[in-house]
Amino acid sequence: MAEPLFFLGVVMILAMVFSFTNGFHDTANSIATVIATRVLSPRQAILMAVVLNFAGALSGTAVAATVGKGIVDPKAVTQVVIAAALASAIAWNFVTWYFGIPSSSSHALIGGLVGAGMAFQGSGILNGPGLEAVVLSLLVSPVLGFIFGFILMIVIIWIVFRQSPHVVNEHFRRLQLLSSAFMSFSHGSNDAQKTMGIMTLSLYSYGLIGSFDVPLWVMVLSALAMAAGTSAGGWRIIKTMGHKIIKLEPIHGFAAETAAASVIQLASHFGLPVSTTHVISGAIMGVGASRRLSAVRWGVAENMLVAWVLTIPACGAMAWLLYQGINVLLGGVAGTGL
Repeated sequence: MAEPLFFLGVVMILAMVFSFTNGFHDTANSIATVIATRVLSPRQAILMAVVLNFAGALSGTAVAATVGKGIVDPKAVTQVVIAAALASAIAWNFVTWYFGIPSSSSHALIGGLVGAGMAFQGSGILNGPGLEAVVLSLLVSPVLGFIFGFILMIVIIWIVFRQSPHVVNEHFRRLQLLSSAFMSFSHGSNDAQKTMGIMTLSLYSYGLIGSFDVPLWVMVLSALAMAAGTSAGGWRIIKTMGHKIIKLEPIHGFAAETAAASVIQLASHFGLPVSTTHVISGAIMGVGASRRLSAVRWGVAENMLVAWVLTIPACGAMAWLLYQGINVLLGGVAGTGL
């Protein structure tokens, strides 16, 4: 029995809400450092991020295909499964935003898909090899961000060590405009595609599209929702990212943004969904550690790490419970795929 069109509509709305929360939750990824170093005002930084997040969102669909096909079997899921996954990820985004914790929207969405999928059909619904590749990319990418940030900062210091601090600061204030723009574009190119992948998964599983190709209108809607969320700003997380991990100057902001954006672009090229939050956090820590280990406020980093570790299982558990609750409300028909 086919699912009512109502459920498809609910999924589309939830996907837009998720993209919006992803935008305001992860705004800090691309603009926290440029605000912390006072290169741009908050209003200027957000305007730049809105435009470049939108442009980045339209730059490709490789990540969308991985999210839509690489985690759960697209032929087996139902709209209720997808709705439960999205609802759990949205709830997690709001909770972590409220406490100013820069956790991962990507981890939240993937955990939600796994939890809701298993509630519906057990582990058989999971795409084992694809899920392993996604989880590996999520784990490795912040480490690469740390390494890239550390190395780039060492190289920059070696190049400019004869210059006066004032001259260096002025040069990197201008260069940070480019690195922040690069980071904003990269954020859009990876994060917005996750919503595209979920929406395309919903359309494909419902039978409205015959192949897993992301429609242009899905790309535009996902990009618009993320841009709208970005314009709202996530000030609690911006404060954590920009001020609480290390004391940032323009030279550090440039190194962190350039390193993180490079890792994200590499991942997007290969269709790997990564956590932009984790990558930029890792890069900031790497930049700080290049000065001295004590320059990084490791207590803040430890709190962030706890949130990172908890995100996938917490969202998986929430999605599992949400699916079971919806199934009870529907009289058990959700469990049969309707």
